[in-house]
Amino acid sequence: MTTPDFTIDELTASSTIVGAGKLSSSPEKKLLTLKIVESLLITILLLGSVVVIVAKENQTLVLYGVISIAISLVLLIINRQVFQDFKKAASEYEANRKAEISTYLLDKRSWQVNNFTPVKAKALQYCQDLIDDYKKVRNLSRTIYYILQITTVVFSGITPILVLVDKIEAGQTWLKWLPVICPAIASILASIVTSFPFQKNWVAANTVVELLEAEVEKFILGVTQPYRLFDTADEAEQQQKASQALEYFIRQVNTIHLQQVQEAAEDKQQKGDKKEDKQQQPAQSQQSA
Repeated sequence: MTTPDFTIDELTASSTIVGAGKLSSSPEKKLLTLKIVESLLITILLLGSVVVIVAKENQTLVLYGVISIAISLVLLIINRQVFQDFKKAASEYEANRKAEISTYLLDKRSWQVNNFTPVKAKALQYCQDLIDDYKKVRNLSRTIYYILQITTVVFSGITPILVLVDKIEAGQTWLKWLPVICPAIASILASIVTSFPFQKNWVAANTVVELLEAEVEKFILGVTQPYRLFDTADEAEQQQKASQALEYFIRQVNTIHLQQVQEAAEDKQQKGDKKEDKQQQPAQSQQSA
C-alpha cells in the first residue's frame, strides 16, 4: 500500500461539497455565533417583558417594550431558521469530510474520489440523521423527566411548610388551599412520570446513539474486518470491498435502528395487553358472582 502525498486538511479543503460551499473550515464557530445571537435576543425579549409589566403607567416605556418584544420575536424566528439550515449544511460538510478520511488511507484513484467518497458521504449522512433524531428524543425525554421529578420533590417538600404557615397566618384564606393543591400537583406529576416512560426512552435513545456513533467511527477508520479496504493494492478488489463495506454499514445501521423500533412496538403491545387484562378481570368477576 502506498500512502498519498497529502494531508487530510488539504484533502478537505480541495473537495467540492454540495450544499456547503460557503462553509468555512470551522463551521462550529458560526453555529456558536448564531447561538450567542439567539441568547441575546431571548434576553432582550425578557427585558422587554419586564419593562411592559413593571412600567404599566409609563406609556412610552410600554410602547418601546412592546416594539422590542415584537422585533425580538421576528429576529428570533429568523435566527432559529438560519441556525437549523446552517446546522444541516454543517452536518453535510462533516459527512463529506469523514468520507474523505478513508480516501487518505487508500491510493488516490479516480474511482475512490468520484464514486466511493460521495456514496460514503451519503451513507454517513443517513446515519447522522438518525443520530440527530435519537439525540433529540434523548434530550427531550431527559429534560421532561428531570423537570417532573424535581417539581414533584419540591411540591411534596413544601407541603409541611405550607401547613405550618397556614396555622401561623390564620387570616389568609388562600393559604388554606395550598396544603391541598401542592400534594395534588405532586401526585399528578408522579403519575405522569409513572405512566410515560421518559427515563426508559432517554436511556434507550442514548444507547442507540452510542451504538450508531461507534459504528460510524469503525466505518470511517476501517478498524474492523468488514471495513478494511486498504489491505490490498488491487483496484478491482478494493472496489468490491468498498461495495461490501457500504452494504454492511447500511445493514448495521438499519439493524440498530429497527431493533429499537421493534422494542418500542413490543412495549406498546405489552401495555395494551395489560390494559385489556385489567378490563377483562372485572367482567369475569361479575360473571362468576
